[in-house]
Amino acid sequence: MTETKRYTSVAIALHWIIAIMMVLLVFVGWRAGDMAEALRAGSTEFTIDDVRFVFNMHKTFGILVLVLSLIRLAWRFMNPVPPLPETMKGWEKFAARFTHIGFYVLMIGMPILGWLTASSSQAPSFFFNNPAWPIPDIAPNNETLHEVTEFLHGRGGWAIIILLVLHAGAAIKHHIVDKDDVLARMIPFLRRKDT
Repeated sequence: MTETKRYTSVAIALHWIIAIMMVLLVFVGWRAGDMAEALRAGSTEFTIDDVRFVFNMHKTFGILVLVLSLIRLAWRFMNPVPPLPETMKGWEKFAARFTHIGFYVLMIGMPILGWLTASSSQAPSFFFNNPAWPIPDIAPNNETLHEVTEFLHGRGGWAIIILLVLHAGAAIKHHIVDKDDVLARMIPFLRRKDT
């Protein structure tokens, strides 16, 4: 019986592209919020156009993450996932599954929450900040909806960071302490000495 020990090249590429984009989106989103607050407080360091540009780029790449995440989810259903090492304890396998499910919820849920936040505000949204390419609204302009989705979207950034630290920490622990192939399954050039 042959089992795949690595993720496919497509799964690996999508993993790293989405991971990098999500981390950047968290920090750019927080920066955009800080810029908007500073502008409302009377700062002349930024113009309204600067703030709109950053928000529109955040929205654009958020929608790209949504699309790539849906592709990744479909790919995962069509391609077998490498099995976890048999040496892993039950709670470790549970934590790994919980973390992966959590990431999928965030990879799909965060862009949708962001899109709802943008749609329920009065500010127009454009792909790549280009007025010729409007981002369609998926919700009515509604202050209450905007406040709720904005709050959840902002807190979701912290959830991404927490899951990322747990995920990366576990992968490093598997490589250095457990000396198994968990990390090598997702990093193409990494090989265990004993494999």
